[in-house]
Amino acid sequence: MLIGSESMHLSAAESQLRGLVRDVPDFPSPGIVFKDITPLLNSPSAFRLAVQALCEPFRDRRPQMLAAIESRGFPFGAAMALELDCGLALVRKPGRLPAATERVDYDLEYGSDSVEIHRDALHPAQRVLVVDDLLATGGTASAAVELVRRLDAEVLGVAVLIELGFLEGRKRLDGVDVHAVLKY
Repeated sequence: MLIGSESMHLSAAESQLRGLVRDVPDFPSPGIVFKDITPLLNSPSAFRLAVQALCEPFRDRRPQMLAAIESRGFPFGAAMALELDCGLALVRKPGRLPAATERVDYDLEYGSDSVEIHRDALHPAQRVLVVDDLLATGGTASAAVELVRRLDAEVLGVAVLIELGFLEGRKRLDGVDVHAVLKY
């Protein structure tokens, strides 16, 4: 929890985290600027800082489960689950989970995709926080929220390290509490 003198250093912390997110032009295709978080993950202190910042708004709401989105949401979800003392459910691409799944198809800017979760990963009325590294157009996050709701669990919010605000992904998450540590 950021309290006292720690809260005054939030700008310094944000600056430290931003400095460890590398822009990779034209990846995975021309015109895209990929936000590479691997330098941040390589730094134990920065990774810890990012996890604490992701957890902060949800500590008092006491999530019972985190639903981490494949694949870059997995390291944050695992660390946050330990920090928040809750369970972890995986939201994966189709065909990667071994037991019975629930699936949501969603539209992307250029095509469509799907995500799945084990049907027994969440229980009715569980308080669930959806976690990913990045919110862009909101398609994947909104699909993960729908999966949580289909399993009759309560969505506490969506926590992401990075939000690309110019893509307006929050609009697809209307009514959901969205927390982004870094906004571009």
